[in-house]
Amino acid sequence: MSESILPAKPARGIGPRLREGRAVPVLAIVAVLIVIWYLGAIWLNSQRVIDGYEADEDMQNKWTAGDLIDDTLSMDRPVLPAPHQVLMELDRSVLEVAPNSNRSLLYHAWVTLSAAMVGFALGTLLGVLLAVGIVHIRTLERALMPLVITSQTIPILAIAPMIIVVLGSIGFVGLLPKAIISAYLCFFPVTIGMVKGLTSPETIQLDLIRTYSATRSQIFWKLRWPASVAFLYPSLKVAIALAVVGAIVGELPTGAAAGLGARLLAGSYYGQTVQIWSALVLASLVAGLSVAAVGWAEKFTLRRMGGRP
Repeated sequence: MSESILPAKPARGIGPRLREGRAVPVLAIVAVLIVIWYLGAIWLNSQRVIDGYEADEDMQNKWTAGDLIDDTLSMDRPVLPAPHQVLMELDRSVLEVAPNSNRSLLYHAWVTLSAAMVGFALGTLLGVLLAVGIVHIRTLERALMPLVITSQTIPILAIAPMIIVVLGSIGFVGLLPKAIISAYLCFFPVTIGMVKGLTSPETIQLDLIRTYSATRSQIFWKLRWPASVAFLYPSLKVAIALAVVGAIVGELPTGAAAGLGARLLAGSYYGQTVQIWSALVLASLVAGLSVAAVGWAEKFTLRRMGGRP
């Protein structure tokens, strides 16, 4: 049997693959942020610990820097909890309790995520419809675009209680008000991105398809819509993160009993900063995974459209 004339590919270990990718830079930045976090925890918590030393006659002028560092990183109610304290709280509230328990952060994350997903769907649908109208109807472009842009100048913390009160007065409570707030935040990037995408075909492309007597609907589905996909998914990544933020904000003025916003409120009421930070970390993970899911959908869609191998 003849030997292959093709040269053998050199073996590649995990190290070279990591160096060629994005893992090493990301891990390096995470490591630096964790070090800064620990230093900040020691600095912000040190004054309380020192005050405790001064009030204790046995510890006055006897404590060392090691004692100070150990105590600042193990406080029950620190000003800034250390990373390991947040991880321990996540372990207790995620792994050690049932997911459907009111004490589980996964349960609260699901309550927030369900409202965010409904709001994301509503906001995406509204954003796409507005963009289609703006692109095809000149009057809507002049009337709606200033309103769309102006709507984002209103702070969400100011408008969220108004939305909740108005919807509550007509009997809509629970998930829907939070979803409306999420939709209010996430429709804007979708609208702007889709307007840019639907108008991205060049004049020569529009002239060419019109020479084949294409109708407006054919121009939309055969040219404008495929061209807008490259702009749609980056907008959706921004929108899904904003939807999670909107759902959390929507839980704050209602005094909700469930949701990550409810955990933030409960932690602030009772001074449980570790609980607050664990809820914030989980919220960031939920948003990050949601953005990653949109990214996977983007790759699948572009592959089906022939844009990527």
